[in-house]
Amino acid sequence: MKNKIMFTLFIIILVAFFSSDNYSQQQNVFSKDGVRINFFVEGEGEPALIFVHGWSCDKSYWDNQVKEFSPMYKVVTIDLAGHGESGMNRKNYTMELFGEDVAAVVNELGLKKIILIGHSMGGAVVIEAARILKDKVIGLVGADTFQNLGETMTTEQIEPFLKPFREDFKTHAFEFVKTMFPPTADPDLVKKIADDMSSAPPEVAISAMENMFKDNAITALKEINVPIIGINCDLYPVREEENRKYVKSYELKMMKGVGHFVMLEDPAKFNQLLNEAINELSGKN
Repeated sequence: MKNKIMFTLFIIILVAFFSSDNYSQQQNVFSKDGVRINFFVEGEGEPALIFVHGWSCDKSYWDNQVKEFSPMYKVVTIDLAGHGESGMNRKNYTMELFGEDVAAVVNELGLKKIILIGHSMGGAVVIEAARILKDKVIGLVGADTFQNLGETMTTEQIEPFLKPFREDFKTHAFEFVKTMFPPTADPDLVKKIADDMSSAPPEVAISAMENMFKDNAITALKEINVPIIGINCDLYPVREEENRKYVKSYELKMMKGVGHFVMLEDPAKFNQLLNEAINELSGKN
Protein backbone atom coordinates (compact mmCIF):
# COMPACT_ATOMS: atom_id res chain seq x y z
CA MET A 1 0.00 0.00 0.00
CA LYS A 2 2.84 2.39 0.93
CA ASN A 3 4.65 1.68 -2.35
CA LYS A 4 1.46 2.34 -4.32
CA ILE A 5 0.98 5.72 -2.60
CA MET A 6 4.60 6.69 -3.25
CA PHE A 7 4.30 5.73 -6.92
CA THR A 8 1.08 7.77 -7.26
CA LEU A 9 2.77 10.80 -5.67
CA PHE A 10 5.72 10.41 -8.05
CA ILE A 11 3.39 10.39 -11.08
CA ILE A 12 1.53 13.49 -9.82
CA ILE A 13 4.82 15.38 -9.34
CA LEU A 14 6.05 14.27 -12.77
CA VAL A 15 2.86 15.41 -14.50
CA ALA A 16 2.92 18.74 -12.64
CA PHE A 17 6.53 19.33 -13.68
CA PHE A 18 5.96 18.60 -17.36
CA SER A 19 2.75 20.64 -17.52
CA SER A 20 4.32 23.68 -15.83
CA ASP A 21 4.16 26.99 -17.69
CA ASN A 22 7.93 27.21 -17.26
CA TYR A 23 8.59 23.87 -18.90
CA SER A 24 11.01 24.31 -21.77
CA GLN A 25 10.42 22.41 -24.97
CA GLN A 26 12.59 21.57 -27.93
CA GLN A 27 10.43 20.55 -30.87
CA ASN A 28 10.47 19.95 -34.61
CA VAL A 29 8.14 20.81 -37.47
CA PHE A 30 8.44 20.41 -41.24
CA SER A 31 8.74 23.53 -43.35
CA LYS A 32 6.83 24.07 -46.60
CA ASP A 33 9.46 22.19 -48.64
CA GLY A 34 9.76 19.28 -46.19
CA VAL A 35 12.89 20.37 -44.31
CA ARG A 36 12.79 19.60 -40.58
CA ILE A 37 12.94 22.78 -38.47
CA ASN A 38 14.07 22.59 -34.85
CA PHE A 39 12.79 25.16 -32.37
CA PHE A 40 12.73 25.87 -28.65
CA VAL A 41 9.81 27.19 -26.59
CA GLU A 42 9.76 28.60 -23.09
CA GLY A 43 7.27 30.64 -21.09
CA GLU A 44 3.72 31.86 -21.63
CA GLY A 45 2.08 35.18 -22.44
CA GLU A 46 1.17 37.39 -25.39
CA PRO A 47 2.48 38.66 -27.63
CA ALA A 48 4.67 35.65 -28.34
CA LEU A 49 8.25 36.64 -29.17
CA ILE A 50 9.76 34.82 -32.14
CA PHE A 51 13.55 35.13 -32.36
CA VAL A 52 15.32 34.49 -35.69
CA HIS A 53 19.12 34.23 -35.83
CA GLY A 54 21.42 35.63 -38.48
CA TRP A 55 23.71 34.24 -41.15
CA SER A 56 25.61 31.10 -40.06
CA CYS A 57 24.33 31.41 -36.48
CA ASP A 58 21.69 29.40 -34.57
CA LYS A 59 19.01 29.74 -31.91
CA SER A 60 21.54 29.68 -29.04
CA TYR A 61 22.54 33.25 -29.93
CA TRP A 62 19.32 34.31 -28.21
CA ASP A 63 19.92 32.51 -24.89
CA ASN A 64 20.20 35.80 -22.96
CA GLN A 65 16.82 36.90 -24.30
CA VAL A 66 15.12 33.58 -23.50
CA LYS A 67 16.19 33.94 -19.88
CA GLU A 68 15.09 37.58 -19.70
CA PHE A 69 11.71 37.44 -21.44
CA SER A 70 10.30 33.93 -20.87
CA PRO A 71 8.94 34.81 -17.39
CA MET A 72 6.59 37.31 -19.12
CA TYR A 73 6.07 35.99 -22.65
CA LYS A 74 6.04 32.83 -24.71
CA VAL A 75 9.53 32.91 -26.25
CA VAL A 76 10.36 30.89 -29.36
CA THR A 77 13.83 30.52 -30.85
CA ILE A 78 14.27 28.84 -34.23
CA ASP A 79 17.07 27.12 -36.12
CA LEU A 80 16.51 28.03 -39.76
CA ALA A 81 17.01 25.26 -42.32
CA GLY A 82 20.68 24.33 -42.66
CA HIS A 83 21.52 25.85 -39.27
CA GLY A 84 21.86 24.46 -35.77
CA GLU A 85 19.79 21.32 -35.28
CA SER A 86 17.52 21.77 -38.30
CA GLY A 87 17.62 19.70 -41.48
CA MET A 88 19.94 20.43 -44.41
CA ASN A 89 18.00 18.87 -47.29
CA ARG A 90 17.42 22.16 -49.10
CA LYS A 91 19.33 23.15 -52.21
CA ASN A 92 18.65 26.88 -52.32
CA TYR A 93 18.59 28.79 -49.04
CA THR A 94 16.41 31.78 -49.91
CA MET A 95 14.93 34.41 -47.63
CA GLU A 96 11.45 33.36 -48.78
CA LEU A 97 12.02 29.74 -47.71
CA PHE A 98 13.56 30.84 -44.42
CA GLY A 99 10.36 32.87 -43.92
CA GLU A 100 8.40 29.66 -44.48
CA ASP A 101 10.50 28.00 -41.75
CA VAL A 102 9.39 30.67 -39.29
CA ALA A 103 5.77 30.50 -40.44
CA ALA A 104 5.74 26.71 -40.01
CA VAL A 105 6.80 27.07 -36.36
CA VAL A 106 4.29 29.84 -35.62
CA ASN A 107 1.45 27.85 -37.19
CA GLU A 108 2.49 24.64 -35.43
CA LEU A 109 2.23 26.42 -32.08
CA GLY A 110 -1.11 28.02 -33.00
CA LEU A 111 0.10 31.52 -32.16
CA LYS A 112 -2.26 34.41 -32.93
CA LYS A 113 -0.35 37.51 -31.80
CA ILE A 114 3.41 37.68 -32.32
CA ILE A 115 6.41 39.98 -32.59
CA LEU A 116 9.13 38.83 -34.96
CA ILE A 117 12.70 39.64 -33.90
CA GLY A 118 15.54 39.08 -36.36
CA HIS A 119 19.29 39.57 -36.15
CA SER A 120 21.30 40.49 -39.25
CA MET A 121 20.10 38.21 -42.09
CA GLY A 122 17.22 37.37 -39.75
CA GLY A 123 15.86 40.82 -40.55
CA ALA A 124 15.23 39.83 -44.16
CA VAL A 125 13.77 36.56 -42.91
CA VAL A 126 11.24 38.15 -40.54
CA ILE A 127 10.05 40.47 -43.32
CA GLU A 128 9.27 37.39 -45.44
CA ALA A 129 7.69 35.63 -42.45
CA ALA A 130 5.48 38.67 -41.76
CA ARG A 131 4.32 38.63 -45.38
CA ILE A 132 3.24 35.01 -44.96
CA LEU A 133 1.77 35.28 -41.45
CA LYS A 134 -0.12 38.52 -42.11
CA ASP A 135 -2.44 39.60 -39.25
CA LYS A 136 -0.72 37.41 -36.68
CA VAL A 137 2.22 39.85 -36.66
CA ILE A 138 1.92 43.09 -34.69
CA GLY A 139 5.47 44.31 -35.32
CA LEU A 140 9.04 43.58 -36.32
CA VAL A 141 12.22 44.23 -34.36
CA GLY A 142 15.59 44.18 -36.06
CA ALA A 143 18.83 43.51 -34.17
CA ASP A 144 21.51 45.34 -36.14
CA THR A 145 19.72 44.98 -39.45
CA PHE A 146 17.39 47.11 -41.63
CA GLN A 147 20.22 49.60 -42.23
CA ASN A 148 18.75 50.37 -45.66
CA LEU A 149 15.47 48.65 -46.53
CA GLY A 150 15.59 49.88 -50.11
CA GLU A 151 19.10 48.60 -50.89
CA THR A 152 19.61 46.02 -53.64
CA MET A 153 22.80 44.55 -55.11
CA THR A 154 23.65 43.48 -58.63
CA THR A 155 25.35 40.23 -59.64
CA GLU A 156 28.43 42.28 -60.54
CA GLN A 157 28.59 43.52 -56.95
CA ILE A 158 27.79 40.19 -55.30
CA GLU A 159 30.19 37.84 -57.07
CA PRO A 160 33.48 39.56 -56.10
CA PHE A 161 32.32 39.56 -52.48
CA LEU A 162 31.46 35.84 -52.56
CA LYS A 163 34.61 34.73 -54.40
CA PRO A 164 36.93 34.39 -51.35
CA PHE A 165 34.18 32.52 -49.45
CA ARG A 166 33.95 30.03 -52.31
CA GLU A 167 37.74 29.58 -52.42
CA ASP A 168 38.41 29.12 -48.69
CA PHE A 169 35.26 29.46 -46.65
CA LYS A 170 36.61 28.73 -43.18
CA THR A 171 39.55 31.14 -43.32
CA HIS A 172 37.69 34.00 -44.98
CA ALA A 173 34.54 33.61 -42.84
CA PHE A 174 36.66 33.72 -39.67
CA GLU A 175 38.34 36.98 -40.75
CA PHE A 176 35.05 38.41 -42.02
CA VAL A 177 33.28 37.86 -38.71
CA LYS A 178 36.08 39.60 -36.79
CA THR A 179 35.45 42.81 -38.76
CA MET A 180 31.96 43.01 -37.23
CA PHE A 181 33.32 44.00 -33.80
CA PRO A 182 34.85 47.26 -32.50
CA PRO A 183 38.46 47.20 -31.21
CA THR A 184 37.14 47.28 -27.63
CA ALA A 185 35.17 44.01 -27.99
CA ASP A 186 35.83 41.07 -25.68
CA PRO A 187 38.46 39.00 -27.59
CA ASP A 188 37.11 35.73 -26.21
CA LEU A 189 33.62 36.52 -27.49
CA VAL A 190 35.01 37.58 -30.87
CA LYS A 191 36.94 34.33 -31.24
CA LYS A 192 34.03 32.21 -30.06
CA ILE A 193 31.63 33.70 -32.61
CA ALA A 194 34.20 33.71 -35.42
CA ASP A 195 35.04 30.04 -34.73
CA ASP A 196 31.37 29.12 -34.64
CA MET A 197 30.27 30.92 -37.78
CA SER A 198 33.30 29.86 -39.84
CA SER A 199 32.43 26.24 -39.01
CA ALA A 200 29.05 26.52 -40.78
CA PRO A 201 28.44 24.25 -43.80
CA PRO A 202 29.92 26.28 -46.70
CA GLU A 203 27.22 25.24 -49.17
CA VAL A 204 24.50 26.53 -46.84
CA ALA A 205 26.35 29.70 -45.84
CA ILE A 206 27.26 30.76 -49.39
CA SER A 207 23.77 30.04 -50.73
CA ALA A 208 22.19 32.02 -47.88
CA MET A 209 24.58 34.94 -48.30
CA GLU A 210 24.02 35.11 -52.05
CA ASN A 211 20.26 35.06 -51.62
CA MET A 212 20.41 37.64 -48.84
CA PHE A 213 22.28 40.04 -51.13
CA LYS A 214 19.82 39.40 -53.97
CA ASP A 215 16.81 39.89 -51.73
CA ASN A 216 14.56 42.84 -52.46
CA ALA A 217 12.72 43.65 -49.24
CA ILE A 218 10.58 46.32 -50.91
CA THR A 219 8.43 43.70 -52.63
CA ALA A 220 7.57 41.95 -49.35
CA LEU A 221 7.18 45.22 -47.43
CA LYS A 222 4.37 46.23 -49.78
CA GLU A 223 2.37 43.29 -48.40
CA ILE A 224 2.82 43.99 -44.69
CA ASN A 225 1.52 46.88 -42.64
CA VAL A 226 3.18 46.75 -39.24
CA PRO A 227 5.68 49.01 -37.44
CA ILE A 228 9.39 48.21 -37.53
CA ILE A 229 11.84 49.05 -34.76
CA GLY A 230 15.59 48.69 -35.24
CA ILE A 231 18.08 48.18 -32.41
CA ASN A 232 21.39 48.90 -34.08
CA CYS A 233 25.05 49.42 -33.26
CA ASP A 234 26.82 52.59 -34.36
CA LEU A 235 29.41 50.84 -36.57
CA TYR A 236 27.24 51.08 -39.68
CA PRO A 237 25.12 53.97 -40.96
CA VAL A 238 21.33 53.57 -40.83
CA ARG A 239 19.23 55.40 -43.42
CA GLU A 240 16.29 56.27 -41.22
CA GLU A 241 14.48 58.59 -43.60
CA GLU A 242 14.96 56.20 -46.52
CA ASN A 243 13.54 53.36 -44.44
CA ARG A 244 10.43 55.37 -43.59
CA LYS A 245 9.52 55.50 -47.29
CA TYR A 246 8.80 51.76 -47.31
CA VAL A 247 7.05 51.00 -44.02
CA LYS A 248 4.10 52.10 -41.91
CA SER A 249 6.42 53.22 -39.12
CA TYR A 250 10.16 52.96 -38.54
CA GLU A 251 11.98 53.76 -35.29
CA LEU A 252 15.68 53.45 -34.52
CA LYS A 253 17.20 52.68 -31.11
CA MET A 254 21.00 52.96 -31.05
CA MET A 255 23.57 51.04 -29.01
CA LYS A 256 27.00 52.64 -28.72
CA GLY A 257 30.30 50.90 -28.14
CA VAL A 258 29.22 47.51 -29.48
CA GLY A 259 29.41 45.76 -32.82
CA HIS A 260 27.10 43.67 -34.95
CA PHE A 261 26.18 41.13 -32.25
CA VAL A 262 24.30 43.61 -30.10
CA MET A 263 22.39 41.00 -28.09
CA LEU A 264 25.61 39.20 -27.09
CA GLU A 265 28.00 42.10 -26.59
CA ASP A 266 25.75 44.05 -24.20
CA PRO A 267 22.76 41.85 -23.36
CA ALA A 268 21.52 44.09 -20.52
CA LYS A 269 21.28 47.18 -22.73
CA PHE A 270 19.85 45.21 -25.64
CA ASN A 271 17.20 43.64 -23.40
CA GLN A 272 16.26 47.06 -22.05
CA LEU A 273 15.75 48.43 -25.57
CA LEU A 274 13.96 45.29 -26.70
CA ASN A 275 11.60 45.54 -23.74
CA GLU A 276 10.84 49.14 -24.75
CA ALA A 277 10.16 47.99 -28.31
CA ILE A 278 7.86 45.18 -27.17
CA ASN A 279 5.87 47.60 -25.00
CA GLU A 280 5.53 50.06 -27.87
CA LEU A 281 4.45 47.42 -30.37
CA SER A 282 1.97 45.83 -27.97
CA GLY A 283 0.45 49.19 -26.94
CA LYS A 284 1.77 49.15 -23.36
CA ASN A 285 3.47 52.54 -23.76
